[in-house]
Amino acid sequence: MSQRISFKVEGEVQGVNFRSFTVKQAKSLGISGHVKNVSDGSVTGEAQGDSSALNKFQQHLNRGPPAASVTKLDVNDIKTKEGESDFTQ
Repeated sequence: MSQRISFKVEGEVQGVNFRSFTVKQAKSLGISGHVKNVSDGSVTGEAQGDSSALNKFQQHLNRGPPAASVTKLDVNDIKTKEGESDFTQ
């Protein structure tokens, strides 16, 4: 059963390879979606996959790459999308 989430990561998450890290983790878990930097300094995106993969993905988002410092992670369930197969930034 596929599900989709939107996420917003706050903290020291820009300029520390957070988006590349996110893409790598998503692809290793078979998750589709996207991630982008936002002008307020956060990183946002959407991710779709099975619930166990998304749970692992959220753990990665909470930790981030070594140079990152995550202070807050907001996650919301949203409607799934058909035909998406890749995770992009």
